[in-house]
Amino acid sequence: MQILGLILIGIVIGVLARLVLPGRQHIGVLMTILLGIGGAVVGGVVASAIGEGDIFELNFVGTVVGIIAAVAMIAGAEALGVGADRKPAPRQPGRRTR
Repeated sequence: MQILGLILIGIVIGVLARLVLPGRQHIGVLMTILLGIGGAVVGGVVASAIGEGDIFELNFVGTVVGIIAAVAMIAGAEALGVGADRKPAPRQPGRRTR
């Protein structure tokens, strides 16, 4: 059950990290989830190390550190060119873009 909780908070942390980063990221949904889970693990380890709870325990410090770690991981993935070969979504005829 703890792994499921880690995956769910990882998804939330990954989405929040993408919202925090300015501009468009070229990584996909799966990479966002994986980096979010990585951020959640880092946040849990840091929170556990400073005595704020267990690694799998949802707490404020772990969540904030997890978001910061996920932002750093997503920015690092962008800097390394992960997802750079993805094509933009095709424009549909008759639709205007702003």
